[in-house]
Amino acid sequence: MKICHLTSVHPYTDIRINLKQCVSLARAGHEVYLLAPNAPEKTINGVHLQPLRVHNKNRFERILKNKRFILGQAIAIDADVYHFHDPELIFVGRELKKLGKKVVYDVHEDLPMQIFRKPYIPNFLKKPLSIGIQIVEKNASRNFDLICAATPHISEKFEKYNPRRIDVKNYPKLGKQASVPKSQPQEEKYVCYIGGLAGDRGLYVMEEAIRKSSCSLYLAGNFHNPADKARIEKMENDKVNYLGFLDKEGVAGLLGNSLAGLVVLEENEPFKYSLPVKMFEYMSAGIPVICSDFPLWREIVEKHNCGICVNPADPNELSEAIDFLLENPDLAKKMGENGRRAVETEYNWETESNKLIEAYEQLANQNYSEEVYVHENSNARSI
Repeated sequence: MKICHLTSVHPYTDIRINLKQCVSLARAGHEVYLLAPNAPEKTINGVHLQPLRVHNKNRFERILKNKRFILGQAIAIDADVYHFHDPELIFVGRELKKLGKKVVYDVHEDLPMQIFRKPYIPNFLKKPLSIGIQIVEKNASRNFDLICAATPHISEKFEKYNPRRIDVKNYPKLGKQASVPKSQPQEEKYVCYIGGLAGDRGLYVMEEAIRKSSCSLYLAGNFHNPADKARIEKMENDKVNYLGFLDKEGVAGLLGNSLAGLVVLEENEPFKYSLPVKMFEYMSAGIPVICSDFPLWREIVEKHNCGICVNPADPNELSEAIDFLLENPDLAKKMGENGRRAVETEYNWETESNKLIEAYEQLANQNYSEEVYVHENSNARSI
């Protein structure tokens, strides 16, 4: 089939959209296009990239002014299937359905709940906006040919609206285990965190915990708040080290010599039911994870004995977990090996890509009028 992936928000280099979904579908034999802002007009890894021109002065202008503008560019591709990745493109998706196209809505996050965590939205608007978005998603999604959700929790939220759904989790691609960088002294003991840096993502708890620990902490990623960045950079001790945003090689080097990877997100509904990529990247690198004690995460960690779960609001508990791994290197090594094995056998993109490819085969060969697609516990079944 001729497939067009469409995003008005994400860069054309987005790992889930391009390097995972588009590349996998192209390798499966489909003709795949990706319309994304600032994309070059070239073909990379079998994916035909094209720039998406958008009105982009602010979020609201994108939503209000872009529908017809983006629709025209999408129609020009003349694809069989349009797979869009942003809620603001729901109205574009509806118009494409009216034109007889098959449409897939890729839901990356639980947006009605995430609205409450958007700092740029006034508090008095958050509840009515959340309700409004939920209504729009519900009504529009009924007519889409497939809902592709990033987690089972998100998929379940669409159960009443559209039974044609799969969950395609954002697990890491299989690759070589991260190597220890020669430039980093191996005798230094540290834990690391890679990702968005903010209070709700455990920044303050990690900072306080590491002061009580015998380890140091390396942070890599972008700060959500400039004040947090300034505070970290002005620290006079070497307990907390900020490395900035790292490329693939930099991340591999950091993970290769880490005692453990931290993912102590605060307890809220979106985080509790998420599957953070960083946790599986730590496991893939062969290091233990120290994560928030959410039921979903605890199930993974305990099933594979690949780390320690802690109260994300308790820096003392986090510090004790770090020192426990420091004092028990053989156990830490074993946990890392267990995590690596779990990724190789279960939590990897290669497994998830098969579900996506199978769903597209159903799109090509079935009418979808009587078909229901549900994925539970990573196993697909057609009802």
